[in-house]
Amino acid sequence: MQLSELGQRIRAQRRRLRLRQHDIAHALQVSPQAVSKWERGENAPDVTVLGALARLLGVSTDWLLDTHRQGLNVFAASVLTSTVVGAYEKSLNMEAQNFAAWANGCFFQLTEAVLRHDGVPISYMGDAFLCFFSGADHSQRAVRTALLARRLMAEPLLMGLSSGEIYLGAIGHPDYARPDIVGEIVNIAFLTRDWAETHTQSGIAATAAVTAGLDDNVDIVRTTAVEFKGIPYLVHLCELRESEQRSVHG
Repeated sequence: MQLSELGQRIRAQRRRLRLRQHDIAHALQVSPQAVSKWERGENAPDVTVLGALARLLGVSTDWLLDTHRQGLNVFAASVLTSTVVGAYEKSLNMEAQNFAAWANGCFFQLTEAVLRHDGVPISYMGDAFLCFFSGADHSQRAVRTALLARRLMAEPLLMGLSSGEIYLGAIGHPDYARPDIVGEIVNIAFLTRDWAETHTQSGIAATAAVTAGLDDNVDIVRTTAVEFKGIPYLVHLCELRESEQRSVHG
């Protein structure tokens, strides 16, 4: 298969999912320039990232290499969702355009924190925000993003983090579809965020899968087994706080 043909397949599938080259680069932990070269047919993805690229694009490696066997876009990731405390009350007391300007300011800071740690922003709705991290150390990067966002934001945040397998695909009518992530792990992230409101002081809660192997920059306040409606097992949650002894850099 010629490199130009491989590049065309990568580009076409990325555009179908409404993803940017920067999104692919962040998810795979490669440079945007590398993705650009793949799509221009100047270079090919390294064999070590080919499988991850195929999963991210929702195809198989065979499809990328032109054997036309469709794959599934399911891969390991960490999900972060957030909401701003008191946003509903603000929406009641502000004109719509002013509330939109305020929300965009919040989203700008959140998105910058996510991009700094190579995450992929997925959706904004009202004051709610959703993103994911994949590739090497995805849970570490998700936690660092949460802590950074808490420091950057003047408004108090509630954040939920979970790790596991997610599905990424274009959701909606073909003419209006946007990339979205779905799956049990995404649902748990939202439930964890809601749990954080009444069970944490920091506003940050995470599942045990996220906290496994975290560095000393993070204090795990406590771990609690929680029963969520619709989830067929107990979910172990904890509150996260930035360590009092060290600050998170980067």
